[in-house]
Amino acid sequence: VQLVESGGGLVQAGGSLRLSCAASGRIFGIDDMGWYRQAPGKQRELVAVITSGKTTNYADSVKGRFTISRDNAKNTVYLQMNSLKPEDTGVYICSAKMYEFGVGWKDYWGQGTQVTVSS
Repeated sequence: VQLVESGGGLVQAGGSLRLSCAASGRIFGIDDMGWYRQAPGKQRELVAVITSGKTTNYADSVKGRFTISRDNAKNTVYLQMNSLKPEDTGVYICSAKMYEFGVGWKDYWGQGTQVTVSS
């Protein structure tokens, strides 16, 4: 079972990016899915989370600018980021609580994708 992110890159302030994270493997269920970010010299922080019922929650710093969504048929979570600011720069890491055959429920993490916002 693994999570693979894509969609990061370099963008100017005010621009947009869309991140994707696809889960694959012997998955029998996915509960919450979320995005975290790790900025240089800072602790990892939660950016947004979406439940299996598609209830969402956001960090105050991204409310109104970022939108998290998921496609349960594709086992994929997305993060649409608009009006990006330099302080949004960091490695964005996908997380999901998944049920793996033979293992049970477990939290999984992706490798991360770099987002750099220039001023």
